[in-house]
Amino acid sequence: MLLAVATIYFFLQDYRSAVSPVELNPADDVVALTAALVRAESVSGNEESLANAIETLLREVPWLEVSRYKNNVVAQTNLGRKSRIILAGHIDTVPISDNLVATVINAGGTLPSDGTVVSEDVLFGLGSCDMKGGVAVALRAALTVAEPVFDVTYLFYECEEVDSARNGLNHIAKDHPEWLAADIAILLEPSNANIEAGCQGTLRAVVKTTGVRAHSARSWMGENAIHGLADAIARLNAYEPQVVAVEGLEYREGLNAVGISGGVAGNVIPDQATLEVNYRYAPSTSAADAEAHVRDVFAGYLVEFVDNAAGALPGLEREALQSLIAKVDGKVAPKFGWTDVARFSAMGVPAVNMGPGDPSLAHSRNEHVPVAQLIRCEELVLSWLRG
Repeated sequence: MLLAVATIYFFLQDYRSAVSPVELNPADDVVALTAALVRAESVSGNEESLANAIETLLREVPWLEVSRYKNNVVAQTNLGRKSRIILAGHIDTVPISDNLVATVINAGGTLPSDGTVVSEDVLFGLGSCDMKGGVAVALRAALTVAEPVFDVTYLFYECEEVDSARNGLNHIAKDHPEWLAADIAILLEPSNANIEAGCQGTLRAVVKTTGVRAHSARSWMGENAIHGLADAIARLNAYEPQVVAVEGLEYREGLNAVGISGGVAGNVIPDQATLEVNYRYAPSTSAADAEAHVRDVFAGYLVEFVDNAAGALPGLEREALQSLIAKVDGKVAPKFGWTDVARFSAMGVPAVNMGPGDPSLAHSRNEHVPVAQLIRCEELVLSWLRG
């Protein structure tokens, strides 16, 4: 039996006194462990205490080799199995919103954030859904499965919720790429305890127009840059997004206006205007082809690209993933949105999302995770690892 208890102490910037210590106890079940993780404040950039606790906890596990880089903790089995899989989760959260608590609310009870009545038992608190519930599932697997049928790399990383340059996966890929060598990766992001494979690519671009500034009382002397965007908006209204089949999954694309700006005063004809668009594209489309498509849609306009992150192919043909799919009776859905599975894909490791929680609750004030989904995910992962 593992006897180590990793204890961390943390302070909240808005409080004058220390919050009670948080313990990561190897004997805790998945619900209690999620609650302990939620109580450990780890807003992006402040993950050190939680990373220390996770590292201390895992170093007591005799079948794991544990490494640490910055606030990223990696624990591996090295049993000589023919396949290696990664179970990954980020340990940071978005900023606190009066929800740094961990409260189990029974069915029929109300959420403390807004009084919503819940229809099932849930664990309420910051990060419970995104994604400390998933981290707890991975920790439970690391603590209890001594001889998995695959070699396993458990990866707990920092700064997922902030800009890409700070993301722990990027730091590991740059300085310790050998830690990311695997056949597949499971990212335990919230997916309602279902498998969501791959992810869409996402591109943001700015469509620009220029005109001639003039007094609005003499508008015929100017050229209105905002009016110049009318045709671009008409093209978006007429745009028919594609549904693209990839490995038997259907990914819905979308090209939409997400912002518009122009004008300097109420009596001035504007000489500059911008339309910001977001293109969500299928994982079979390259980043370069996505940019070419947006240029074609807005031919004749000046288009500048703000960012562009390619999607991730599902990788459903991998043998190790096939055995997990069998555990859920073959039910796999496409991932709509962009997650860190795309970072794994770019490193040559196909990845899927599978974790407890409704992704629509991520970052919300009333964030919570169903207790049944925590238990279901733990059962799936443990059964899969044990073969």
